[in-house]
Amino acid sequence: MAASESTPTREEEEGEQLEEDRFVSSHHPSAPPDELFDISTTVDPSYVISLIRKLLPVEPKNVDNTEIRGSNCNNEVVNSSNDSCKSMDIVDDPTKSDFRGEGDEDSHKEEIARLSAGEEVWEECGCVLWDLAANQTHAELMVQNFVLEVLLANLMVTQSVRVTEICLGIMGNLACHEVPLKHIVSSNGLIAVIVDQLFLDDTQCLCEAFRLLSSGLQGGECIKWAEALQFEHILSRILWVMENTLNPQLIEKSVGLLLSMLESQKEVEHILLSPLMKLGLSSVLVNLLTFEMSKLTNDRIPERYPVLDVILRALEALCVIDVCSQEICSNKEIFQLVCDLIKFPDKVEVSTSCVTAGLLIANILSDVPELASSISQVLTPQGYPDLPFLQGLFDIFPFTSDDSEAQCALWNVIARFLVRVREDEMSASNLRQYVFILLSKSDVIEDDLFDHQFDEKKENESLATSGRKSDARTLALRRITSILNKWNALKDSCEKDMMEDYATNEKICKLLDICHGHTM
Repeated sequence: MAASESTPTREEEEGEQLEEDRFVSSHHPSAPPDELFDISTTVDPSYVISLIRKLLPVEPKNVDNTEIRGSNCNNEVVNSSNDSCKSMDIVDDPTKSDFRGEGDEDSHKEEIARLSAGEEVWEECGCVLWDLAANQTHAELMVQNFVLEVLLANLMVTQSVRVTEICLGIMGNLACHEVPLKHIVSSNGLIAVIVDQLFLDDTQCLCEAFRLLSSGLQGGECIKWAEALQFEHILSRILWVMENTLNPQLIEKSVGLLLSMLESQKEVEHILLSPLMKLGLSSVLVNLLTFEMSKLTNDRIPERYPVLDVILRALEALCVIDVCSQEICSNKEIFQLVCDLIKFPDKVEVSTSCVTAGLLIANILSDVPELASSISQVLTPQGYPDLPFLQGLFDIFPFTSDDSEAQCALWNVIARFLVRVREDEMSASNLRQYVFILLSKSDVIEDDLFDHQFDEKKENESLATSGRKSDARTLALRRITSILNKWNALKDSCEKDMMEDYATNEKICKLLDICHGHTM
């Protein structure tokens, strides 16, 4: 009688099968009202908790026999001391043969199949939790129900890179929310285990590790993350991955981690930046920028555009930090590469990178003003601004309509280069090339000035109060006026066909009026 009571009925077995099928469903079931949980969610909290239980880690018993916690037997742990483990005892006994009979082979195959099915269930449940963790309410429910402890346990024992990737991915989504991020920080030893994953050789695991660490450095307890990363072997590993990987996503994530350091609190910068510079950070970034520019010029692979952008953002952030600004700003290779990007013809595809390049050039010239002379002489033998470069600067303006800082930076660069145009010493044929560019961009100039006329009016009132009225935009407009006036003075001596195609009196007068209206 007792034996029959302990034997599951057919209805119970079917119920268990339905319960397992529920976790491989392609959708999230709607939540019934449940007064046991004080969290508002569209997913049944008990479903989320059962998913977490399904992730309890795999624990090896020996080479041929492994128990899976949480992925079979209704979340019950297999008792390794019961009769079902007799075959293991035989193998472990050195006095007995390790020969397997036909029945043993069948049992071994069944065990492997059971393990494979358990791994599939684990992966499917893990991926569902990965998606759910993107929602703040679900994320908070998950950390309240020990998901971090389960994930940490998996990271400590797993040999599977897929399991590691899913664990890091779940935590990466959890770290996007304030409360779960605090739970990650407060979990004893978890940050250290996360940092250890940087020494894996799997691309996707590394991507998720970098993403998670970046979120940690952007949080309120970023100092603890910085302290975990500050050791030389860890920083060297970050730079090594950054420089040696060929995977665009991994480059983006690794440089993104650097950017998170630069955009975090000053203490993080103090802890991590000086050691990174000593380990060769600037040369790594120069090599990456050189590689991405060659790819942009020769291949134009869209998936690489975000990589170029994050590298430029990192350089732009570095060039305004005291401990490394001189090293970045005095690097002529960096300057030449970003100037080449300004001259890139198809800017729509890399518009964000071009805007960042404009900011970087402005910062470099502000920090090392003597570069304006040396660089212009490199660009043209006469020491004049390179015409494609000047045109490229104006081409960027349409992408900066909502970024006043970028607009000011562009005008700053334009002013510095137009100052070097010696129109009084130029031949008419050379001068007309500048006039052509300026006239072709008159609509761009007018649109920029019109969009910011109110801000400019306030700025001018403030400057007038102090007896000054001089900024980069004003200086650039005055230089444009001087160049056009010189052209007007020379036009009578020019051949007629040199004039009529583009430099009509109407166009010149219009641009002169625009410049006068904003320099008076």
